[in-house]
Amino acid sequence: MDALPLRALTLRQLQFFSVLVQEGQFGRAARRLAITQPALSNALKQMEKLLGAELLTRSTHRLQLTPVGAEVLARTDFLVNTFEVALRDIESTVQRGRAFVRVGVIPSASYSVAAAVGEFLRSTAHELELAWRDAPSTTLLAEVRSGQLDMAVVAITEPPGGLACVDLFRDPLVLVVRRDHPLAQAGEVNWEAVGGERLVLFESGSMPALGIPARAQFAQGAEPYRVSYSETLYALVRGGLALGLMPRLYTSSLRDPELVVLPLAKPRIERRVVLVYLPGPMRNVAAQELIAFLRRRLPQPAGRKRR
Repeated sequence: MDALPLRALTLRQLQFFSVLVQEGQFGRAARRLAITQPALSNALKQMEKLLGAELLTRSTHRLQLTPVGAEVLARTDFLVNTFEVALRDIESTVQRGRAFVRVGVIPSASYSVAAAVGEFLRSTAHELELAWRDAPSTTLLAEVRSGQLDMAVVAITEPPGGLACVDLFRDPLVLVVRRDHPLAQAGEVNWEAVGGERLVLFESGSMPALGIPARAQFAQGAEPYRVSYSETLYALVRGGLALGLMPRLYTSSLRDPELVVLPLAKPRIERRVVLVYLPGPMRNVAAQELIAFLRRRLPQPAGRKRR
């Protein structure tokens, strides 16, 4: 395809397409954009004409992306997000003299990342406006790819395609038990010793990819409980309803005399905690320098254990 017609695409058309997909209906999208439905429909038709391909299939009740539309949407969202953030960055720099940097972090790594960013702020000459986003790794990876975040510290089980990735440390799975549980006196527990105990684990993030296959190898008992928050997991363990299975990083702030954290071995199963960002030029020097600082500051030295 000749690239010249595509240069006639406007940012406004891309924004219209992005909002239309988010809303799923012309009426809602038009109201959100404060335009008429015919104007929105015409904008989409102009995009499809310039691209030479259909982006959406239309029916009475729903809109559905075509395969080409899905590919275009990923790049559209990146351009729209980058443009909106660049405007905020310019506003922050011009009006307040501060660079704008967006950082994502999984909740279990937030203490380490916040401490490192605090060190950076005390040592840098830049005035920064920071935006923080805490969410599961899958969400953060998608938001880095789409340009909504400058960088993120996430947990992965396989390489994240399309992103620069710096290994920070490994985070093994551990078992959380009540102090009066027979396993509590063991210095280390293997998977077979867990036997037919019911487990409780996180329903999202890296746990389904890590814990469920390991559990399946050793003919565990009842189907595990799945929860969203560590407070719920600890409550089920305290109540004697299950044994907690979670990454060790989550337990670093656990201060509960009723609970004991035990290393799990044979096999030792761990997730990679990494720093990710889009390769290529960054929006501002401050974001580049923060990434460089986190690359030096966050990796765990070999042989050192995190408590």
